[in-house]
Amino acid sequence: MKNNNEEYKQWLNDLKQRIRNSQIKASVHINTSMLELYWSIGADIVEKQAEATWGSGIIKKLSADLRREFPHLKGFSETNLRYTKRFHLFYNQKNIIQHQVGAISHQSIIGEIENKQRTLIQHQDGAESKTSNIIGAVPWRHHIEILNKCKSLNEAMFYVQKTVENGWSRAVLMHFIEVDLYAAQGKSITNFFRLLPEPQSDLANEIVKDPYNFDFVTLTEPYKERELEDALTENITKFLLEFGQGFAYVGRQLPVKVGESERFIDLLFYHLDLRCYVVIELKATKFEAEFAGKLGMYVAAINHQRKKPSDNPTIGMIICKTKDNIEVEYSLESSSQPIGVSEYQLSKLLPENYKSALPSIEEIEEGLKV
Repeated sequence: MKNNNEEYKQWLNDLKQRIRNSQIKASVHINTSMLELYWSIGADIVEKQAEATWGSGIIKKLSADLRREFPHLKGFSETNLRYTKRFHLFYNQKNIIQHQVGAISHQSIIGEIENKQRTLIQHQDGAESKTSNIIGAVPWRHHIEILNKCKSLNEAMFYVQKTVENGWSRAVLMHFIEVDLYAAQGKSITNFFRLLPEPQSDLANEIVKDPYNFDFVTLTEPYKERELEDALTENITKFLLEFGQGFAYVGRQLPVKVGESERFIDLLFYHLDLRCYVVIELKATKFEAEFAGKLGMYVAAINHQRKKPSDNPTIGMIICKTKDNIEVEYSLESSSQPIGVSEYQLSKLLPENYKSALPSIEEIEEGLKV
């Protein structure tokens, strides 16, 4: 037992020194330094088999000792120390990622994840991806939400990447985890790989979700189809501008001249990363084959009337209530324009008699002051 106590004291002294060193570096790289420290603490707890060596109460004791030594620092609660262990174990799942890079290093989480996720962030010019500080760029509280709610490393890295790319707050991250944005990736049906060059086809597929979940649409029942289409237009615009990466709003019900007829496009965006226009058609009904033909005409019209020589080819998106995947695939196979098709979901429709019972924004703000 004496040897165990001496070993624990030596480890504690080593941790104290690491914490002091971390404090020095923190003024320059606060978040990265803190995560590296948490990674190393978690690694020690795992590798030293601390709970088996010193008993089940060792994490509580370690917390008390560290907080006594560093009373002005947060992050050494028993709960948080247990998260450092989970943090290390979760991002160090050999059975999932070892095959990508061979043997796993235990030196620095930043260097480790850079090696493992070398293909994570793709640049439009096709150059080798850069993953510098992708883990360190995500705040610790974000990581805790990811640890609690993600079922796999791939899912976790998806949300880490999106957080870094889009600068998501923790509330936004939680929202997208709750609506399962990860599961929505890649379910849309497109012909982008056939009609667009790489890497534009890859990036175009990344921006299309299926389904789009509009759980913040507050329609009242009964509602008319036109009211639903208006609500969808308003909320897909809000969704793309607030949470989508690179979307710039151009117009709604935008007129385009096609021969002697004037047609109206539901929504037109310009995507800054794709460097192309994105035409969106919203349908409050099941997908029909003629939707693809009509959208293809709009895409061609934008290419002729708005696209500049420096722009990439315009792409189209149909967002509809439901779709038959085989019908969609046949329709897109016959199309000469790059088009994707996704579904939408309305998870909350408020009955009319509930509307009056909802508090106003002013009432909510007033309640928060109490």
